[in-house]
Amino acid sequence: MSGYTGTDVGRWSERPADALVDAFYPLTRRLFDEDEQFVIDVERKLAEARMDETVELYLSKALAFGVLSGLVLWLLGIAIGLFLSTTGVFEVSPNVDSLAAVAPTVYVPIPVDVPWETLVAIATAAKTPALILVSGVVFGSVGFATVFGAFVALPYSRAGRRRREIDMVLPDAVSFMYALSVGGMSQLEIIEAVAHAEDTYGEVSREFRTILQETRYFDTDYRSAIQRRASRTPSTELSQFLTDMLSIIDSGGNMKDFLDDKKDLHFRTAKEQQQRNLDTLELFSEMYITLSLFPLLLLIVLVITALMGGTQDLLFYLTVYVLIPFLGATFLLLVATIKQDEVGDGYLQVGDEGPRFDAGSESGPFDLGFVREFTGTYYLFDRIKRREGTFRAKQFVRRPDLFFRENPLYTLAITVPLSLVIVLLAVFSGVAPRSWAGALDQPVWSTFVYVYLPVFLVGVPLALFWELNVRSRRAILDGLSGNLRKLASANATGLTLLESVKVVSETTPGKLGEEFGVMYDKSTYGMHLNESLVVFNNKYRIPRLARTVKLVSKAHEISGEISSVLSTAARATEAQEDIERERISHARIQVAIIVLTFLTLLGVMAVMKVQFIDVMAELAQEANGGAGAGHGFGGSIDVDQLSLLFFHAVTLQAILSGLVCGYIRSASLASGVKYVVALSAITLGVWVGVA
Repeated sequence: MSGYTGTDVGRWSERPADALVDAFYPLTRRLFDEDEQFVIDVERKLAEARMDETVELYLSKALAFGVLSGLVLWLLGIAIGLFLSTTGVFEVSPNVDSLAAVAPTVYVPIPVDVPWETLVAIATAAKTPALILVSGVVFGSVGFATVFGAFVALPYSRAGRRRREIDMVLPDAVSFMYALSVGGMSQLEIIEAVAHAEDTYGEVSREFRTILQETRYFDTDYRSAIQRRASRTPSTELSQFLTDMLSIIDSGGNMKDFLDDKKDLHFRTAKEQQQRNLDTLELFSEMYITLSLFPLLLLIVLVITALMGGTQDLLFYLTVYVLIPFLGATFLLLVATIKQDEVGDGYLQVGDEGPRFDAGSESGPFDLGFVREFTGTYYLFDRIKRREGTFRAKQFVRRPDLFFRENPLYTLAITVPLSLVIVLLAVFSGVAPRSWAGALDQPVWSTFVYVYLPVFLVGVPLALFWELNVRSRRAILDGLSGNLRKLASANATGLTLLESVKVVSETTPGKLGEEFGVMYDKSTYGMHLNESLVVFNNKYRIPRLARTVKLVSKAHEISGEISSVLSTAARATEAQEDIERERISHARIQVAIIVLTFLTLLGVMAVMKVQFIDVMAELAQEANGGAGAGHGFGGSIDVDQLSLLFFHAVTLQAILSGLVCGYIRSASLASGVKYVVALSAITLGVWVGVA
């Protein structure tokens, strides 16, 4: 209710929406018993989804908006019923044979052994009320069920999303807790540290923050707070962890040993879950292979059917322009339901409650960075801001490739308008065909102008700079676990963490060694080492790196001797690297299978074009005495149209297969652009050869 004055708060219940919910509250209490299993389940999901509403008010809101939408659609159904009855679409006929009299009209037959005059009069009189009643009930029921079901499904959806994120981050969070326990933190300090690490551990931190807030502000002992959170968290894994931790606290056991065991257990569980997801993805890949071949088989059947005298133009168009995109989109949705992408954005904060600390790692390409915090206070900072903008502009002009490497999606701002202008120029200048008939006369050229040219103009720069961006960011992860062990060994000899960073930077080749050197230089010139670590992390924005940096920086706040913490971080990083390598290995196999399947489909379509369509067209031309093969063999198939549809079919399949490959590889459609470009180039080259 923040943002409202006292008068607004006083009129809170007078707002129409709240008044409507209040009006349905008694009906909700009458329809739903508080001990009913449905109500109990919804209440539990509301708590798991962290939705701050009581189950009675939430169900009252769902019922109110469901009835309201049902009334609106009921009125729409009445209007449709009146329209059907007054326009004569729905008529009454005493004779079954009259069904064929008017094709678009729907007739209700009446038995002939009953005096039809009476029945016709009754049916005619009841026609309009029956239509209004049926259409109103159907539309109203659909509207109520849709809105009420959406309200009920919302907490389930949010709770499921939170459960998935908690299960993904929990192994790293337990490793973080173990490292802090090794560093000498007490139980309450560990809980507080996890609660304040929301920028790294997301929903896990929110669960621990709830425990912390209950102990601080609601005068609850932390044992009861832990027990309550264990019963309300959506994650079974976190619930079991909190329950086991509570038993260790009550029994006075060794928390460090407990966290060490739990760390190993959760990483094993994460590996098992990863294996289950990979097995499911393999099943989906096999399904996609079968589904991608289905349109090809259907096209062959339609061609054979058309040769036998049927005209199937509509089915041809539906197969190519509806069925193929539908199957590809459906498969992408299926993969998105189980594909686990990284949780979080990879940014870190300095301090527990402070804002994001960018310090040169801008939150956007046009953000001037840290200087924006000081403009308007002193004239010097205003000058720096103006100079900074000029400096950025000169940098972009001098090295635009660096800008687009850091922001690959911004290539669309240039390539999309450019491709649109080129296509429009081709259309208005007459270079590209403007009609379907012109496309049939020039199938390859028309498809190249309208499809392939935009795909290449947009896709090639985006794929190039996207891959450069990914490689530059992921190169920092190469050898991360080994360098953490180097830091641990150097720190164990008595060197401070800063001195250990210097030693590792001098002996580590590659980008990570350079970054260690930069961190040491920044710290030498006055920046705190923890801030240097955060700036280093925010430059690359990798969630897995952020969790490692968070662990090291938090441990460094406790003590300068953190060799055991660094060793723990190295082991956790190695476990994550094993999971990532296994995922990449399986994804590479699935991508290879999908690409080979597409190439097989392309080869079959090309053979059909050369050995079937072209041969039949020559036979038709000979049968017509050389009068031209523009239309078909046997008068049943348009050869040019069929050739164009085949070309469009393999083109759409190339684009969809490329997007699927990218999403399987890294859960990103942008990473599939390189596959789209490659498969499209192969498709165009093959079809130019066969056409």
